[in-house]
Amino acid sequence: MTQHNTRTVTANITLSLDGRVNGAGGDYDMSWIVPHAITEGARDHMTRVTSTATTALLGRKNYEGFGGFWPAVADDENAAPQDRAFSKWLNEVEKVVFSSTVTESGWQNSRFVDADPAGVVKQLRAEPGGDIVVLASSSVIRALLAADEVDRLSITLAPELVGGGARLFEDGIPATSWKLSHSTPTESGALTLLYDRTRS
Repeated sequence: MTQHNTRTVTANITLSLDGRVNGAGGDYDMSWIVPHAITEGARDHMTRVTSTATTALLGRKNYEGFGGFWPAVADDENAAPQDRAFSKWLNEVEKVVFSSTVTESGWQNSRFVDADPAGVVKQLRAEPGGDIVVLASSSVIRALLAADEVDRLSITLAPELVGGGARLFEDGIPATSWKLSHSTPTESGALTLLYDRTRS
């Protein structure tokens, strides 16, 4: 059995009822997520998940998407307070980006790795720090689930049937058991769920 120290690895993602992370239109077909991401409940959930984390893991596409939007929100007086807090956290947190093509960026505290996510997480677990959160990058989450390196699943379950698109849980992921530790419905009818890995 893997020895896990105190750095909890949380995989944070929004899923449709049919288990999709995006729609039939591909990586950027995510308009169905938006109404469920901007509720008070969803924002509070993001604060809950990220407040204990000192490292964020991102795939390249998500990193570029987040980087195009979030850095400036911290100083936007018209933004929701939770969004400003998330932006401030995201600017300051250590960002580890999995990419074989991009090696640098102007966004502070970012480092790029062309490596297996599970190996990187094992290294991070050995270093001091707070929790580690994977921000919506399904390829990174899949790799970590395959290696049993996820301690907590943070899922926002959106009441949408998307009908196509990529699934988070593909066949071949090893069987694991989880315990529900938190569940709250949001104003849009989505459910925010936290599951902790049950290890015997």
